[in-house]
Amino acid sequence: MTGTTTGRRFAHPALFYRNKEQYIAGTVPFLLEGVSAGEPVAVAAPPARLEWIRQELAEHAGQVRFIDMTEAGRNPGRIIPQVLRRFADAHPTQRVRIIGEPIWPGRTSTEYPACVQHEALINAAFTSREATILCPYDAEGLEEQVLADAWATHPVVLDEHGERVSDAYDPWEVVNRYNQLPPALPDAAACAFSREQLPEVRYFAVGHGKKLGLAGIQLEDLALAVAELTTNAVVHGEGRGVLRIWAEGSQVVCEVHDGGRLTDPLAGRRPVAPTVPGGRGLLMVNRLADLVRTQSGDSGTTIRFYLGN
Repeated sequence: MTGTTTGRRFAHPALFYRNKEQYIAGTVPFLLEGVSAGEPVAVAAPPARLEWIRQELAEHAGQVRFIDMTEAGRNPGRIIPQVLRRFADAHPTQRVRIIGEPIWPGRTSTEYPACVQHEALINAAFTSREATILCPYDAEGLEEQVLADAWATHPVVLDEHGERVSDAYDPWEVVNRYNQLPPALPDAAACAFSREQLPEVRYFAVGHGKKLGLAGIQLEDLALAVAELTTNAVVHGEGRGVLRIWAEGSQVVCEVHDGGRLTDPLAGRRPVAPTVPGGRGLLMVNRLADLVRTQSGDSGTTIRFYLGN
């Protein structure tokens, strides 16, 4: 199932597999080609898939970087800056070869929109980079809509029949289609704020976070994320906003809405050089939270984040 996608400056094929044998056939030769070519190689996948690959690579496994995607990519908003770009940026003069599996059976319906937007945004994040990022999809265990979205976010799809160019490829349509959030729960606590109320809205959020079961480092993460988002709201969102916080299952959900419009779809997913001032607020929120969802349009911007308790 190996294809010719690695001949391009940036290649982003999807791999549809239905069993362990197809997974190994589509991934291990891809990795060994990279090792033979002297390319830095990494695999970010769920633990069971990592073990399949590690066993097949045998003595070559030491030449591959293995990353548990269920941890590093628990929040899909972290994957581009902290997994893919971190590995690529560590090898700025070389072509890199990465397997990234951000979507697997068990991802929740709440997480999925952020996952598919991530897949679409890889194309913008790596457009001028020397890299091949192969994304496996469990065609047996994932829903048909997931596979349809994979055709839209990847220019080429590989499966047991070979390599096919995707006529459905349209990553920006996917980004826009999933630019939506369900309403906050009716019992959400709400607090409107302006620049003068920034300290008060943070105390409000932390107080409700405690009531909803957050403590220790998670409460600190809540405070930091709220500080970043509310400050961004008054700076970029007409000087005011509304914070809402509620419990959803075992998680605490907090969102900040303002009247501004987020025009950069890669905001919070693009690493920022140490010498560049600012631009780290949403990047930090992605690092702290278990999930971050964003909706932006004519009615303003809402950034929602989830923390487990």
